Amino acid sequence: MTGTLLNVATVLVGGTLGWVLGSRFPVGLRVTLMQVIGLATLAIGIQDLLQTSNVLLVLASLVLGAIVGELLRIERGLERLGDLAQAAVARVGGPRLEGGRVREVAPSQGFVTASLIFCVGPITILGCFEEGLTGSFQTLALKSTLDGFTASLLASMMGWGVLLSAGTVLIYQGALTLGAGFLRGLLTDRMIAEMTAAGGLMILGIGLNILEVTRIRVGNMLPALLFAPLLTAAAARIGG
Repeated sequence: MTGTLLNVATVLVGGTLGWVLGSRFPVGLRVTLMQVIGLATLAIGIQDLLQTSNVLLVLASLVLGAIVGELLRIERGLERLGDLAQAAVARVGGPRLEGGRVREVAPSQGFVTASLIFCVGPITILGCFEEGLTGSFQTLALKSTLDGFTASLLASMMGWGVLLSAGTVLIYQGALTLGAGFLRGLLTDRMIAEMTAAGGLMILGIGLNILEVTRIRVGNMLPALLFAPLLTAAAARIGG
């Protein structure tokens, strides 16, 4: 739960700074910091990928996962939730004066919008599974950094309601992490290693997306987290 608690803290701190100070950070600084986060994401992805002892298992897991994900249109579902959040932000458009006073946004709107943004996306699932299965929270630490900046920007436009989304992050990510922890006793060390490697390849994709090198539909690859331990068990059974 360390990664989730860190995420809650960054949302609260970032949201408070955004609410109090507004969006005063230079655009150039924001761009550079996002590039740093993107590079760090690539490094974590490579580190996780190197845990595999059979790259063919990782490849097969990603291929099967991508087929299932494309059929289920997982990425499209995540995008639709993200579109709802973006539409809410667009409707606000930032603080404006109305009748000589700053227009207020309903706290519930900030809460719902921020909750969607912070909890939707493959990095949330990958990070929670990583911490639940291995105890490592480095992926969630990266997500926490991203969410801190996002919370600051949202709170500068939508007010203190954004801070309430920290509760959603705590409940949602905490449940995912604890759920993954219960699976720990059912999986062998090698199964976890191959799951981590498959997740690492997806994290590489997320890093490339952050850097805007390309657009990889990582969400459609999430079923690979199920195929990785199954294929590992099958390979062990036949001596592969």
